[in-house]
Amino acid sequence: MPSALRRALMLAGAALCLFTVSVAILLQLIPEPRAERDYLIIGSVATLLTLLAVFALLLATSLRAEDVFFKKRKKE
Repeated sequence: MPSALRRALMLAGAALCLFTVSVAILLQLIPEPRAERDYLIIGSVATLLTLLAVFALLLATSLRAEDVFFKKRKKE
């Protein structure tokens, strides 16, 4: 299995685990009875946390260049 595919599968697995754990924690934090909007909030917060973690992990591992967000202009 190529290393890029293995890395992508590991990243997807870690994101799925983080999403599941964050949903479980948020379900424990929000008291019952829960309304439909509570489930919407739980899913939204879990998605936000997962996307932030994936973004941070991508910045830390595969995008190791110094100029990820800003590129230096060449002097004329």
